[in-house]
Amino acid sequence: MIITYQGGECFKVSFGDTTLAFNPIAKKSKLDSVRFGANVVFVSLNHPDFNGTDEMSFGTKKPFVVDGPGEYEVGEVTARGFGVETIYEGQKKFNTIYQVTLEGINMVFLGALGDSAIDPKILGELSDIDILFVPIGGGDVLDVPQASKLATKLEARCIIPMHYTDTALNAFLKEEGVTAEKPLDKLTVKKKDLLEMEGTIVVLKV
Repeated sequence: MIITYQGGECFKVSFGDTTLAFNPIAKKSKLDSVRFGANVVFVSLNHPDFNGTDEMSFGTKKPFVVDGPGEYEVGEVTARGFGVETIYEGQKKFNTIYQVTLEGINMVFLGALGDSAIDPKILGELSDIDILFVPIGGGDVLDVPQASKLATKLEARCIIPMHYTDTALNAFLKEEGVTAEKPLDKLTVKKKDLLEMEGTIVVLKV
C-alpha cells in the first residue's frame, strides 16, 4: 500500500490496480486543488475543501463516490461510514468518519472532525486500527490536545496527521513526545509492518 498526502485532508491510497481518494480538494476551494484517477472517493463533509469528486475521474471512467454514513463494498474495498454533527465555517454540518479496509489494512479517516467526544457506540466499532488519519489544526477541526487525546484512545498503530499548519504540527509532535523528522514523500507499508507499530506518527510531505 502506498499513501501520499495532497494537502488539506486529501490523501491518495494505492494498492495494485485500486486507488482510493479521501476528501479531494475541489476547484472552488481556497486550497490548491488536486487531480488524479481514483476508483473510490470518500467525502467526509460537503464543502469545496473536501468534495472535489470531479477531479478524481480518469479517462471515461468515473469513481464510485462514498459521501455519507452506511456500509459499502467496491471490489476489494469494504467501508463503513459513521455520521457525526460538526460545525464548519460557522455552519452546522454532518461529518462522516470512515472505516475502510483494503489489503487487510484497517484505516480510519476522521475527516473534518471538530469534537473528540465521539458517541461511545461509534468508538466501539473503531477497533484494531492500523492507520488513523486525524486532523490537528484547530479552529473548525480538532485542536492538538483533542487530537492527541483521541489518537491515544483509539490506540492506532500508525497515526497520520492532516489539516494543520506548521505550528500545529510541531505542537502535536511535542504533545506526543516525538522528535520532528523530515516528512516522507510517501508511506509504503504492508500489514506486517503495521503489526510492529504502536502509536507511530508518520508525517507526509504535501
